[in-house]
Parts: sequence; C-alpha cells; structure tokens
Amino acid sequence: MTELLAGTYSIIDMLIRQCWRIRPEINVYSAPSDPRTDKKKVTFNDIAKYTNFSKTTISRYFNNPDSLTVENQDIIAQALIDLGYQKNKLAKVLANGKSEFVGIIIPNLYLHYYAEMLNQILNTYKTFGYKFLVFMSKGNATTEREYIQELLAYKIEGMIVLSHAIPSSELASYNIPIVAIEREDQYINSVNTDNYMGAVQATSLLSKNNCDILVHINSVFTKDIPAYGRIQGFEDTCRENGIRHELILRDLGHSSQEIHEIMSGIYKDIKRKYPNQKKGLFMSTDTHANSILNIIFREYGALSDEYRIIGFDDSPIAAQAILPISTIGQQIDKIAYEAMELLVAQMNERKKRRPEPQTELIHKKITPILIRRETTQ
Repeated sequence: MTELLAGTYSIIDMLIRQCWRIRPEINVYSAPSDPRTDKKKVTFNDIAKYTNFSKTTISRYFNNPDSLTVENQDIIAQALIDLGYQKNKLAKVLANGKSEFVGIIIPNLYLHYYAEMLNQILNTYKTFGYKFLVFMSKGNATTEREYIQELLAYKIEGMIVLSHAIPSSELASYNIPIVAIEREDQYINSVNTDNYMGAVQATSLLSKNNCDILVHINSVFTKDIPAYGRIQGFEDTCRENGIRHELILRDLGHSSQEIHEIMSGIYKDIKRKYPNQKKGLFMSTDTHANSILNIIFREYGALSDEYRIIGFDDSPIAAQAILPISTIGQQIDKIAYEAMELLVAQMNERKKRRPEPQTELIHKKITPILIRRETTQ
C-alpha cells in the first residue's frame, strides 16, 4: 500500500514538472495572488505595484497630496478602493508623532452655553479632521493641571481652553498651540464674543420696553475676563442715558440646583425692593434667564407684566424655554469654527520644517446678534 501511494505521488510530481516545462508562466502550486482578495493588510508596496507608481509617490499621496496632479490623486484613490485599503492611524502616529488629537478643557456642562459650545467644536471634525479628548475641570486648578498632563501624554497637537482655573501665562508655558474661548487670554490666542456690544444691545432693548428699573445679574469677574464686558456695557449704557439701574454681582452657583436656589433668593429681593414697578432683567446667561423665568411662571402662571427678561448666549434653552427668551446670540457655531481654524493654523505651522515663530497674539472678536423673542417686546 505504501509503495502504491509513493508511486502515485511520483506520477503527480512528474505531471506537474511537465506542465511547468510547457507553460512556465503558470504557477500550478497556487492560484495567482490578487491583492483585492488577499486578506493580508494592503501595503504601500501593493498600492505602488497596482498603480505602477513608486512608493515615494504613494507616500506623497498620504502625506502631501497637493504635490501630485489631480489625475494621479484620482488614480491612487481608486486603487485604494479596489484594493480595500484601510488606514492605519496608529502607524501614522508612530511614524510622524502627530496624533491628530486636540484637547479640550471645559469648566462644566450645567451651563447650557458650555454644552452647546462643546457640541459645536465637536462638529468641526468633518471640516478639520481632528479628534477631541475632553476633560471637565469644574474650575479646580489642581485637577486641571492633572488633566493637561494626561492630554500631553496622549500627544495632543493643540488645546482649546474654556476654563478659567489656570492663568494664561501658565498655559503658554506648555509650549503647544492653544486657543482660549471666553476666558483671560493675555498670553495665548483667543476667540471671544464682543461682550460689551452685546450688553449695550440687551440694555437698550430693555430700555425700549419702558422699564422703571433695569437690573443686571452676573457673577463676579475681574476686568481681564471677556464676560466683564457685559457688566461694563450695562453700566455705561445706563449712565450715559440716565437709566435707573442696579447691578447684582455674586456667586450664581455651581449646579442646576444651586442656580435655582440662588435665583429664587435674588427674585425675592428684586420683588421686595421694586414693588409695582416694571423690572427689566438682563441675565448673564440663558441658563440663568430660564431659571428666573421658571420662578416667575410658578408664581403667576405666566410672565407677569412687571417683568421683562433678556439672556445671553442663544444656547438652545433660550428657544426651548416655557416662553421663548430674548437673548444676545454669541454665534456659538462661528466661535467654535474660528477657534478651530486658528488652532489648526498654529498646528500646521508647527509641522513645517522651519516654522515661523508667532510674534503677535491673535484675539478675535465675534459680533453678537440681538434675538427678540417673547420675554421682551
């Protein structure tokens, strides 16, 4: 039996050798290799062979596509589809040290403004191609420093900071591209709303509503914080036009529950101090405007004729409130886009062989928009 099997193998081997002599281009041992059906990962070498381009040309397509003609880009792009090519992001990171990650430090999400700003920043992925690592610091400087070290360990290429906990001088010392939004920005680039103009718009609208007293309710800010412009704009407009007014500055809480409790106390004080008078309330944010609107509704079942309210931000809560709230629109989507565009420009400059040092900081101001709804006339 063994001899019979050995003889059979000899005959098969002889036939294979004979076929090879007749058609040497035929590999009778295996089917022709087809990269499109091969389960192994497609390499630059595979793409080069498929397109008859050099591996250098293929590399340029991935790292500097504008250096190729549009025709050659299209040829390579089609080859990637034909071959079932899948990008290896990790390999790219290891090769060039660029993670395509941007870090975001945000103070909280209970204020609707921050939640919407984060949403709009994340929406820039399709435009700029950067992914995001997000940390919420809750205003704690020690925690924020720990988060920044964590972000740096992930090799982020840049950072957007909305939190106020760490001074910009310290942020600048990390030596990575940074853009601030609505925070102190003496030593770093920033994109902010023109808060002063927004306050003038809000105050002027309340004045036109024939209010007897205007009240601006805000947190305590130092003058180097952009939001201080809301306080200054309110005071200047009232003084220049002889408008009776009051400024209430205090800690407005650090959670939804705290905000409600503090707003309830402020409402009681205002009601007691100005009975039977038409009161125009300029709130620091839409979150606070919505809170005091709900308090008034609980008492009267409607917005009493004694009150007119305007918020600031144009976050979604303003339009979705029990009564749509007039507000100063910050153009949050535009701020997010401008911040990312500014950050990407810095990151791209860092990638150049000879990057140009930035000699002057960039501070962009976005014009606010007055949005009239049902809490004013």
